Amino acid sequence: MRTTSFFLAGTMLAATLLAAPAFAQTARTAETGQANAPDQKPAFEGQTRATLPDSTPEIAVDVVAQGLPHLWAMEFLPDGRMLVTAKAGTMHVVSQENGEASPAIEGVPEVMSDGQGGLLDVALAPDFESSNRIYFSYSEPREGGNGTSVASATLAEQDGKFSLQDVKVIFQQMPTYDGDKHFGSRLVFGPQGELYVTVGERSDAETRVGAQDLGSGFGKVFRLDAQGKAHADNPFATQDGALPEIWSYGHRNLQSATLDGQGRLWTVEHGPKGGDELNRPEAGKNYGWPKVTYGVEYSGGKVGEGITALEGTEQPVYYWDPVIGPSGMAYYDGDAIPEWKGAFLIGGLVSQGLVVLHMDGDKVAHEERVPLDARIRDVKVASDGSVFAVTEPRGGGESTILRLVKR
Repeated sequence: MRTTSFFLAGTMLAATLLAAPAFAQTARTAETGQANAPDQKPAFEGQTRATLPDSTPEIAVDVVAQGLPHLWAMEFLPDGRMLVTAKAGTMHVVSQENGEASPAIEGVPEVMSDGQGGLLDVALAPDFESSNRIYFSYSEPREGGNGTSVASATLAEQDGKFSLQDVKVIFQQMPTYDGDKHFGSRLVFGPQGELYVTVGERSDAETRVGAQDLGSGFGKVFRLDAQGKAHADNPFATQDGALPEIWSYGHRNLQSATLDGQGRLWTVEHGPKGGDELNRPEAGKNYGWPKVTYGVEYSGGKVGEGITALEGTEQPVYYWDPVIGPSGMAYYDGDAIPEWKGAFLIGGLVSQGLVVLHMDGDKVAHEERVPLDARIRDVKVASDGSVFAVTEPRGGGESTILRLVKR
């Protein structure tokens, strides 16, 4: 049954005023916690701890579906139903009307679901209404280990039962590695039908250096066509020793990605202990990891040489220290919550709520947060302008789908 529990998810205005005596508080910010790397300074004003907006909406939360398996991603079908992926390796279709999930969709390939692995993102083909094709990413078990792969399939429905048909693996992140962390991965179709695929660098010391290697598939954004091939105008398509699918490199673990109102790709990646980054990945550019980063190792030590800037690498548009734990991202262009028009909505696994970035051009003007008391794995905007958030329990358990509306 669908249940509804309305409460005010007060965006964090008062918290900043209570965090320090009034005479010591120079600006109201959503983040008031101590930085893990307090000696690191932003490269420009507003690169971190942006001020709160002057006004924020009161948000009511509606529980659309609960008791779902441990979910990772959600995508709306044209009729409003929700196609979801479960970490363990199943897909389901969930009704908005009663919150019920279909039986597991048949035909999903085997996944490696240990650690951070599993069935990951899902996206509809741009021509889905005529083709019924979907694309999904997952940690694929392989000889000698595993890796992030992307497949396409036709979503078929007959007598209320769903199946995947004509499943094709169209892309494999290489090399294969025997690990269980930092798979990424988000799938975003661009305005010309190009498919952006974000992946992680597999976390370990021996693999993270691959983020700087154009011959490695670790720590990259890839730009593919619908068949999984590199676009001819990709920045390294003709460079010897480079993977032609690469769009940008020097990334850590990208689990948030979306297009803005101009059809440009934006991402948020997990940093180390501190250093989550908002970027607008551009063709051929190097985003620094692991040579350059904000934040520190989980041990508290420096990452590499402990530097936050280096010639030839890009500064993040924005960063967080302490981290929000970013996963899932949407650009808000709806009218139901006018205060969020033109903002990025990001799921917070660590901050346990929705992070709202208000933009001024290509810079962050303000940050606000909607506390939801749950780890948020994915965020989507419905056709009516309401916002859907997918919760993820730590270590397993059941997920919930929430609907956020203006009170």
